[in-house]
Amino acid sequence: MTTLTVSGRVAQVLSSYLSDVFGVMGNGNVYFLDAAEKLGLRFSAVRHEGAAIAAADAYYRASGRLAAGTTTYGPGYTNALTALAESVQAQIPVVLVTGDAPSSGARPQDVDQAAIAAGLGAATFTVTRDAAGSITQQAVEYALTKRTAVVIAIPYDLAALEAADEELPAPLTPAVSDDVDGGLGQVARLLAGAKRPLILAGRGAHLAGAGPELRELADRLGALTAGTALALNLLHCEGYLGVAGGFGTDTAAGLMGEADVVLVAGASLSPFTMRFGHLLGPDSTVIQIDAALQPTNPRVDLFVSADAKSAAARLLRMLDDSASADAWRAEARRRLAEGPGHQAGSDETPDGRLDPRSLATALDAVLPERRTVVQDGGHFVGWAPMYWNIPRPQDLVMVGTAYQAIGLGLASAVGAARALEDGRTLVLASGDGGFLMGLSDLESLIGTAASAVVVIYNDAAYGAEIHQYGSQGLTEKPMLIPEVDFSGIARALGAESAIIRSLADLAALTEWIDAGAKGTFVADCRITSSVRAPWLTEWMNAKQAAKAAVAG
Repeated sequence: MTTLTVSGRVAQVLSSYLSDVFGVMGNGNVYFLDAAEKLGLRFSAVRHEGAAIAAADAYYRASGRLAAGTTTYGPGYTNALTALAESVQAQIPVVLVTGDAPSSGARPQDVDQAAIAAGLGAATFTVTRDAAGSITQQAVEYALTKRTAVVIAIPYDLAALEAADEELPAPLTPAVSDDVDGGLGQVARLLAGAKRPLILAGRGAHLAGAGPELRELADRLGALTAGTALALNLLHCEGYLGVAGGFGTDTAAGLMGEADVVLVAGASLSPFTMRFGHLLGPDSTVIQIDAALQPTNPRVDLFVSADAKSAAARLLRMLDDSASADAWRAEARRRLAEGPGHQAGSDETPDGRLDPRSLATALDAVLPERRTVVQDGGHFVGWAPMYWNIPRPQDLVMVGTAYQAIGLGLASAVGAARALEDGRTLVLASGDGGFLMGLSDLESLIGTAASAVVVIYNDAAYGAEIHQYGSQGLTEKPMLIPEVDFSGIARALGAESAIIRSLADLAALTEWIDAGAKGTFVADCRITSSVRAPWLTEWMNAKQAAKAAVAG
């Protein structure tokens, strides 16, 4: 057996699970990166350690393939914590390989990295000379099985030492939760008797590959369909209502509220998806099929713990071929055609800047159809799901929403761009505040992406705070940002760019796309802060109602 260092053994085991590593080199991971390169792992350098795990996270979201981030110990490690917390909260399997204190004991500058990770909900696997390979394998299997982020720690004094030979077991085959006798018969009876059935799919259904079975089930029943923001277009068939929750239209939400039986597959039914309790009617029967062990929302009437794909296949075998709710689909078509959609926006605003709704509509017509969209967190977060065509669920990578963070967009765009292998254009949507937080990794994106468009919703402010707190009379001074010339910065780093002050200025982007869309184009879009996103209004109203209920 080839002699390997402890770092080399870690890299060797990882190479059987993944092909890509993102990170910043330092004392604590230099031997790991040396071994990874010799083993043929593809390393993508980022410029801030916070981008290492964010890029690996987005790589998984865009491709379904595992990736690793790597940092040095100490400050390199702590720089990655926000992205690590996002991965844990979003249930994204990802691996952070980092240096750690020597096995002989902590040095004056060391911190308890395992305790920090535990506080975020991430398990740490510290390798040894005798079991570097098996511990690495345990870590990866844990990440994949539990759908979470893990930390593989390499003690500084062991990194370059020879590792012991090990015989490793074969990788585990993921177990599929399948509640054969746990209520599917009752589910089938409820669906067969429904007059206004609705099937709502979430990211869990997408990850399970349940789209074909759920679409066939919807056609069998004559059901309407919808998806969460992370399952956009998974159930796009006749009767598709679009996204459920704050990004959907009021017309679609009204139809969802009239459903008598709602089958929820792989969706957690978050407050946002449920429109803070107003999405579904009080008399509707809510069925949830999920890989979780128990219902994730008190609104669920019947819960089945099962794999969404196999459960939907079983339901198809239990139901006959006659649709029981064809009239429901016909009514939905009529009302969707007649009812209002998303507001188109205005050509004029109080401050003369662009209306983000008009801009989003115009961008949808300009951007390449084959697109994968990465979104940072911020007030602008709804414009892409509402106004842009998102071809597949994996083509919308929404980062920061699980942990309520901004500033991860550029780093995530690096990972998603590296994952794309079919000629798609990576489109990053970011606010100016979040973009400034991750600005160092604009260079990383320019160096990585074969084709990328960066759309900056630049309102010279932290927009969400302006709408939430400025509107209450709080001082706006800390909420404002000097207007940055992102176009000039982008050109200095090697990207094509333009300042977009009017829709006519998008001609520069159109010319770049028509010329082949090679490299990176940064569109610095100067938008107004006078337009509040509907989802934020809904959220603010829900908060106000909750406060009033407590006060009452």
